Amino acid sequence: MTQTVGEPGPGTGARTGAGCTATYVFAVCRGGDPATLTGLPGQAAGNPVRLLPFGSLQAVVQDVPAAEFGEEILRERLTDRAELERCARAHHAVIAAVAGSAPTLPLPLATLYLGDERARAALREDERRFLAVLERIAGRVEWGVKVYARREAPEGPDRSATVAPTRTLTRTAARTAAGTPVRTPSGSAAAGAGAAGSGAHSGRAYLERVRGARQERERRQQAGLVAAETVDRALRGIAVASRRLRTHDTTLTGERGVQLLNAAYLVAEGHEREVAAAVAEVRGDPACQGVEVEVTGPWVPYSFVDGGE
Repeated sequence: MTQTVGEPGPGTGARTGAGCTATYVFAVCRGGDPATLTGLPGQAAGNPVRLLPFGSLQAVVQDVPAAEFGEEILRERLTDRAELERCARAHHAVIAAVAGSAPTLPLPLATLYLGDERARAALREDERRFLAVLERIAGRVEWGVKVYARREAPEGPDRSATVAPTRTLTRTAARTAAGTPVRTPSGSAAAGAGAAGSGAHSGRAYLERVRGARQERERRQQAGLVAAETVDRALRGIAVASRRLRTHDTTLTGERGVQLLNAAYLVAEGHEREVAAAVAEVRGDPACQGVEVEVTGPWVPYSFVDGGE
């Protein structure tokens, strides 16, 4: 979701006095069951996660200590990767619990208000949009698909062409220009000329290999992109909506290789077999042999709360 509701800003952040609380909003739902929230720790263990009615909908909320959720303190906490992961997991656990029994629209991590009444007022302003989104995602789940180009097997060092022939050629040319006879270890000037020719041939062969390797990489890249489009087309055939997400660079994908596709698909609940069949088909497609296909889900439709094709 790209539009944050009630995110604290200058002059609007949660109060930080002792004992003060802020209202943390996890999601918006329609017809939520309070029993699904029982025992969830949320973001502040000991404070119950509850439903807060507004208009025709409900917000899934929790009271959290304002001193721990002020704008600056929260920003600092979330720069720690472990803390960010903990908060994200707690956020998702609540959303997933509610979504199991009612259409649920997830809100971004750390959506905060200065109490229930401010939360109600702000959320009510967006009620029409919330209703439209809930209508679109009701009875549907999100599947994530990532496509990676398989890494090439590393090549061993090329010992057939080294810098030595180039040095030999350079010395030979210099001595020839000075009128100095060129002798090899065998004492033959002709043999020196032959070594120079061999060095030039090795240099050309090396450049040809470099050019060939580059062309092969380009071919594999193009084939990978075609395979990614094949995967995307197959999944869009069973989805009611899809969304291309930003691909991750290799600093995040690591050994998985270059990520060619990062997409989400909104699919009707109960179509797990269709998704599995579509993925199995593309994995068996000869055009897709050079890529790895990763499928995750089903998820709450996070990627479709503000649109999708």
